[in-house]
Amino acid sequence: MSEFKNVTVVKKANIYFDGNVTSRTIAFADGQIKTLGIMLPGAYTFGTAKKEIMEIQAGEVEILLPDAKDWQKVTGGERFEVAANSSFEIRVLAVTDYCCSYLD
Repeated sequence: MSEFKNVTVVKKANIYFDGNVTSRTIAFADGQIKTLGIMLPGAYTFGTAKKEIMEIQAGEVEILLPDAKDWQKVTGGERFEVAANSSFEIRVLAVTDYCCSYLD
């Protein structure tokens, strides 16, 4: 899906890691929440409360998922999932455009 229709956009940005990761929250009528954002090159650790699906729109990252031993490369057009109540490591190799979906 290249666009979202009939959504509410939260004006206030989500800003992490001294501004190196930013996003905007998108709320759907059915209660679904997504964020659209940009990550600048660097290494970051994210915690999750809900299960997340992160779609990489453009860019290149390496991820280390919970309980994984090896890093996995993810590039534009690919996605990965992270379990609820966990954390994952991400190394952003190039400016990365992403969409994150939060699931119950």
